[in-house]
Amino acid sequence: MPSRLSVLTPVYHEKIWGSADLAPWFPAPGGKIGEVWLDAGPRFPLLVKFLFTTDKLSVQVHPDDARAARENSRGKTEMWHVLRAGPDACVAVGFRRPISPETLKAAAVSGEIESLLNWISVKPGDTVFVPAGTVHAIGAGLVLCEIQQRSDITYRLYDYGRPRELHLDKAVEAADCGCHPGVQLPRGQTLAECGHFRVDRLRVEGSARIAPKPDELLIAIEGAGQLDGEPWRAGEARIVLGAGPEIELRGGITVLRAWAPSS
Repeated sequence: MPSRLSVLTPVYHEKIWGSADLAPWFPAPGGKIGEVWLDAGPRFPLLVKFLFTTDKLSVQVHPDDARAARENSRGKTEMWHVLRAGPDACVAVGFRRPISPETLKAAAVSGEIESLLNWISVKPGDTVFVPAGTVHAIGAGLVLCEIQQRSDITYRLYDYGRPRELHLDKAVEAADCGCHPGVQLPRGQTLAECGHFRVDRLRVEGSARIAPKPDELLIAIEGAGQLDGEPWRAGEARIVLGAGPEIELRGGITVLRAWAPSS
């Protein structure tokens, strides 16, 4: 009988802010890798990325579904689960105080936007939920597992003088100019839940059985073991194809389980 667990193949993306050190999740393929995508294909609504940062990412915003539809795309709500963090690692989400769209545009042009953002320190195990419309940036010295709507539509507001395209008018139109609650406390095993996805965290020591939903993503983020008798380690992901019996996990391994509400 063929397995109902499909392996997701990692795809490497070089970024100017990326890293050559991807251990222990992935081998180093050369170059500065910023993102490793684990993509289940266009019919699945979610996308998994591992992010490796040695410099700040641009200040950016993703549109919601309604605005993205104008460009024949989907919106992009996402969450970040922190896997590794340097001593001064931080992310920016929302603003320290509400501002006007006019102030946002002017601050993006002048560079003042950095000081208006709500920068928060993060550590391994933290989760930050980033709804579409949230102005955000990711700092240096981080490894994150990002789970998001399957879209890569991004509007840049500010890029620290790097020669990349900005999208000021679209970004300001899409942006929520308010505050953000910061790091999200888990509810039991649930790290994040919204109309687009739910993400649970499961730590296995020894063995456990789970009853996954069809199209559920299983992402190993720490340790090693077996998934239904097959070797499995941090950095690997599977998608569950169709309904079936419970799945057995063995070893010492931490897993993120992600699925869309319709799953």
